[in-house]
Amino acid sequence: MKDISKKGIILTSIVILFNLVGLIGFAVPALQPVFLKLVPWHLLLMGIVAIISHERFSEKFLLFFILTYLVTFFAEWAGVHSNWFFGDYSYGRTLGLKLWGIPLIMGINWFLLIYCAGVVMQYSRVKNIFARVLIGALLLVLLDVLIEPIAIKFDYWHWAGNVIPLKNYLCWFGLSALMLSVFEKFDFRKQSMVAPVLLLMQFVFFGVLNFIVM
Repeated sequence: MKDISKKGIILTSIVILFNLVGLIGFAVPALQPVFLKLVPWHLLLMGIVAIISHERFSEKFLLFFILTYLVTFFAEWAGVHSNWFFGDYSYGRTLGLKLWGIPLIMGINWFLLIYCAGVVMQYSRVKNIFARVLIGALLLVLLDVLIEPIAIKFDYWHWAGNVIPLKNYLCWFGLSALMLSVFEKFDFRKQSMVAPVLLLMQFVFFGVLNFIVM
């Protein structure tokens, strides 16, 4: 337990430090061009930290990661190319290398969101699985409300007519609820010291930026 605690403290410190440094970089106009180039690498690092922090790594956890990546990547592909999901939008340059118009890092980002929200709900006092899924999905929709203005401003993605449709938030809720249900059903230990901190830092990062740069 001592080694696990040490590891947890180190990884949690990395999450807090990198997010606070990133917040400063985004808040200072002179630093923004440099920090925008680091966005996909930051998300990749957070994904690695989340995976390392997971207790009792197993084949089922790996399968959950792969499934989450593929399902959410396909949803993004369908959204961009057919407007079936989310609405009429396209990705900019900030999120890095793309496949079929979708940044490869998006699957990692969705995994982070689902995993962190899922772990947070496991730590909550909510006993009913259905309630945990609904509350977790609502939590992620609330986060997306904070993300959207920042994403548009910094060329993560753009909406047709610069209007964020209600469909986006409904699909965020639906996809989040689907993958949180999968999270609940997969039989692996759902504990991580880092996950709640990572989710909290996402709210802090985008919440503060909405006040500073918008």
